[in-house]
Amino acid sequence: MATNVGAGEFGSAVIEVSQRVPVLVDFWAPWCAPCGMLAPVLEKVAREYAGKMVLVKVNTDEEPELARAHGIRALPTVKLFRHGAVADEFQGVQTEPAIREILERHLERASDRLLAQALEARDHGDAATALGLLRRAHADDPQNHRVQPELARALVEADELDEAERVLRTLPPGRREGPDIRALAARLHIAREARDAPPAPALEQAIARNPDDCEARYHLAMRQGAQGDYEAAMEQLLEVMRRERGFRDDAARKGLLTAFDALGGRGPLVTRYRALMASTLH
Repeated sequence: MATNVGAGEFGSAVIEVSQRVPVLVDFWAPWCAPCGMLAPVLEKVAREYAGKMVLVKVNTDEEPELARAHGIRALPTVKLFRHGAVADEFQGVQTEPAIREILERHLERASDRLLAQALEARDHGDAATALGLLRRAHADDPQNHRVQPELARALVEADELDEAERVLRTLPPGRREGPDIRALAARLHIAREARDAPPAPALEQAIARNPDDCEARYHLAMRQGAQGDYEAAMEQLLEVMRRERGFRDDAARKGLLTAFDALGGRGPLVTRYRALMASTLH
């Protein structure tokens, strides 16, 4: 059963408890018909996840100051608190599956412990142990969408590109559009291009012999990008655009866009090279 709380109990019933488990706070009012429709759905989910989360209710008619303090503009509004802060929220009537999906994003899972161990191993330079732990976490809990991005990142770094692509495909469509996943997909693409390229010294020699060798410049850019030297890679791609605009059906411009994605789509390098690309195009 949900607990009704007011301003006096909010700190202990929500903020403190959210340090241990997620707390769903249902802001409602007796006159609100959608609130009455949502309440039994929330109660059912709370029973299903008993011990893993807590459901509390705030009657906004009785607690208008509390509602204002939490920016409530429409009813019902449900806010999920984790570690003392709002971690998620939604408005209006939602289905059970939708509420479960929101809740699952914030539940502690056994695979999260493996993920934490993997990240610690990676931070200590033990990439092989990190990759093994991430593979195990994904195998044990393929629905934990916090694991897949880290596993895909580790696989790209280990040059296990086919497996990395398969892992990224297991993410929900909406999650794949996030900037972090777009960055991973871009790095994967660059790594694939670099895998087929000749060694960097041979490419540098080819460019020294013939500065108009756009094939060598493009391959070198992919090599540099795969090594994380995006500035050098983008410089080569710009040079290809200047020397042969239509090279490989606009491959240099497309390569720059991929590099921007790999860098998260923002930052000083991206801003600078977007401007340089635009000036080269026009």
